[in-house]
Amino acid sequence: MTRPGRLHLNAFLMSVGHHEASWRLPESDPYADLDVEHFKNLARIAERGRLDSLFLADGPVLWDQVGRRPSGVLEPTVLLTALAGATRHIGLIATASTTYNEPYNLARRFASLDIVSGGRAGWNIVTTAGLDAARNFNLDALPAHRERYERAAEFVDVSLKLWDSWDDDVIVADKETGVWGDDTRIYPPAHRGHYYSVAGALNVPRSAQGHPVLVQAGSSENGRNFAARYAEAVFTAHQTLADAQEFYDDLKRRTLEAGRDPDHIKILPGIVPIIGRTVAEAREREAELERLIRPEYALAQLAGLIGVDPSELSLDEPLPANLPDEEQIEGAKSRRTLVVNLGRRENLTVRELIGRLGGGRGHLTFTGTAVQVADEIEHWYTHGAADGFNIMAPVLPSGLEAFVDQVVPILQERGRFRTEYTGRTLREHYGLPRPANRNTAAGTPVHSEEGALTR
Repeated sequence: MTRPGRLHLNAFLMSVGHHEASWRLPESDPYADLDVEHFKNLARIAERGRLDSLFLADGPVLWDQVGRRPSGVLEPTVLLTALAGATRHIGLIATASTTYNEPYNLARRFASLDIVSGGRAGWNIVTTAGLDAARNFNLDALPAHRERYERAAEFVDVSLKLWDSWDDDVIVADKETGVWGDDTRIYPPAHRGHYYSVAGALNVPRSAQGHPVLVQAGSSENGRNFAARYAEAVFTAHQTLADAQEFYDDLKRRTLEAGRDPDHIKILPGIVPIIGRTVAEAREREAELERLIRPEYALAQLAGLIGVDPSELSLDEPLPANLPDEEQIEGAKSRRTLVVNLGRRENLTVRELIGRLGGGRGHLTFTGTAVQVADEIEHWYTHGAADGFNIMAPVLPSGLEAFVDQVVPILQERGRFRTEYTGRTLREHYGLPRPANRNTAAGTPVHSEEGALTR
């Protein structure tokens, strides 16, 4: 199968690497999770490889037992603002929750990052699973899965209204007349919905790319419908080519049915590339990381994901036959299904499953030479399983350096990846159009007596 065009590559940055034991390697700095210079170095490596963007995950909760791995997580829009000053081209995508934020504050933060970076910002929209996060925000129970997505839809709608509350031509800056801006081109949302009430316009103008790129990472039924309606890039996890192709075809179809161009949503699975000069060297690197896993920590996380007590899991036995149904899980439904299916399909013991999850938490781990990694990426791209990949280096910075210096040149030689940046904004990197301001796209806006746009 042949497929024209070039693929997209993001660098998913996490502390000293995605593998939970990466911090234990002699080369790793166990304090790097709080070192801005460490992240600046990673950003420059990724930009040297002409990657589309940097991506930071986040959640309003202490993710792990601090004994397990470096657990400090700097607020991503703050960190990416620092990285914007250390780079010139690469996109900057931060994760933020719609369940534990308010639209005005969050829309303002992302609009500010977008302007500071010259139009390179993206927002990874999450609804946040997990009771621990709920309890950090005056809640005794996790909001239901469907409710979280309903809330997210209204949150994004309000954010789009806020980002469109300034016309592109608001600023006049006429010193002679003393008029800085045109008040008739400000459109307060005057939104009153089920979850949110937001009256006034944003205090930040539109950016070079209109508004931040909207990214989404859920693969459940609700997540797919949400992505089809809003997302311009989707981060997803798949273990097999067939599963990835099903997701790709399904989401492109749903996007078309939602009235959008399927080419305007980029589907980017995660991949953990463990690269060696030979296959044997790569496998030894993988085995070294697995040997450093502390199973007692990993066991607790696996139990929480699949909805059982840790005492129900035995390291040298397969997963229990009777697990809670998906309908009983209000957390990360799609990831739970992926992990259970992986264990069942390959008849893995819990210890083996923990080893398989140690690097990517359910994302595809591929071990081999640089040519083999490039072959696998190109194979998924040409066979309709991905528009590109989220690169999750198991060890940082060495894993990202290996990918940029060894794999990217192969993809460039094959014509599958850019050799230079040709655009300024993240939208241009992804080949996405700049969105028109919805208040003026259809012609002259009409205002109500309160000054809000009437639709």
